[in-house]
Amino acid sequence: MRILSVGHRSATALLAAGVAFATPTTAALAAGTGQPQPWQIAMQNPVTELAQGMHNFHTWLVWIITAISLFVLALLIVLVVKFNENANPVPTRTTHHTMLEVAWTIVPVLILVAIAIPSFRLLRQQLIIPKPDLVVKVTGHSWYWSYEYPGDQGGGFSFDSNMIPEEEWRKTIGANPQTARERPRLLAADNEMVVPVDKIVRVPVTAADVLHSFALPSFGIKIDAVPGRLNETWFQARREGVYYGQCSELCGNGHPYMPIVIRVVSEAEYGTWLAQAKQKFARNGSGLTLASNAR
Repeated sequence: MRILSVGHRSATALLAAGVAFATPTTAALAAGTGQPQPWQIAMQNPVTELAQGMHNFHTWLVWIITAISLFVLALLIVLVVKFNENANPVPTRTTHHTMLEVAWTIVPVLILVAIAIPSFRLLRQQLIIPKPDLVVKVTGHSWYWSYEYPGDQGGGFSFDSNMIPEEEWRKTIGANPQTARERPRLLAADNEMVVPVDKIVRVPVTAADVLHSFALPSFGIKIDAVPGRLNETWFQARREGVYYGQCSELCGNGHPYMPIVIRVVSEAEYGTWLAQAKQKFARNGSGLTLASNAR
């Protein structure tokens, strides 16, 4: 009886999920900003120029794929209708058609060129980092992140960022629906990386132990954190808010519990946070320095 009861509940849940998927609400279809939404089917809303470029490129590819699919479907329909046995009892013996062979060689090349040009342009934008206003070094650990703010840019401190344990989250954050939405379960962290809005932030990324990956969907960044190697990425957030990401490289049993939290604030609020962070996180007599123009 227990097995039948569990099976019945599973079937009911599956049916409900199917109905919800077949009749999605506007909220379900909408993309989230800074964090995922239930039943979301689109990418998170972009808040950087890089992320917007990725979205535009994705949309361009969807249009190309749609056009190709419709064209192939039309060809199949024509073949079925015009060249079936009843409509065409004597099949043609044509084996070559010069113009057709040239067309099906040239057209795919032109399609690839139409894809390659914006792709390379976007790749160049990702790899060539403009002169930064701020540098924050990110280090992946098993299984948390640490952030270092250089001393020559008003920082000189570092701190660790750990996921808030689920039990603690349920007692302190999850009890309030408003804070639960603002600081989601398994994504909220005890310490957040804070940056000013509309400033170019260069992010050197490395790891202290195993491979990790620093990824933030709304910023359009994803870069591997490799022990003994310093990779770099950058972003310029155009909107204030709190943005969430996660480690995107399978790094061990703590992999699902490595959230990335970046809070984008006004320049005045950033200055206030910086002064407070110096007192909270500064290490005795060890100011960190990173060359902002090393590239």
